Amino acid sequence: MSLFKMIFSWWNSATWGTLLTTALSGTPVGTDDFGNRYYQNKDGSRRWVVYNGTVEASRVPPDWHGWMHHTYAEPPTEAPFKARSFEQPHQPNLTGTEGAYKPGGSLSKGGIRPPATGDYQAWKPD
Repeated sequence: MSLFKMIFSWWNSATWGTLLTTALSGTPVGTDDFGNRYYQNKDGSRRWVVYNGTVEASRVPPDWHGWMHHTYAEPPTEAPFKARSFEQPHQPNLTGTEGAYKPGGSLSKGGIRPPATGDYQAWKPD
């Protein structure tokens, strides 16, 4: 990543202030499956994430989200979640990407709509 992008944009990576705070007072806690790194200060009162790539809050999995918001005292590296049989793996918000949901008939999926069934009657005021 270019130095220019790193200095003047916050959405591509951590800012200089975050990197400085992390270097001076951050204690590494763990890393998630997306490559995001999690830190806390010495007394554990502040917790933060350094994203691997685009800064997008939906890229934080639920177990790490709970730890960052002090819902759980122990990070998932020490007390991992027990996945239930019906749970699916966490996925970040895919809006605006190639993986976004595109229903049949949408312009980005070809624009061919299914034919109307004829069961609709327009409302007419009395």
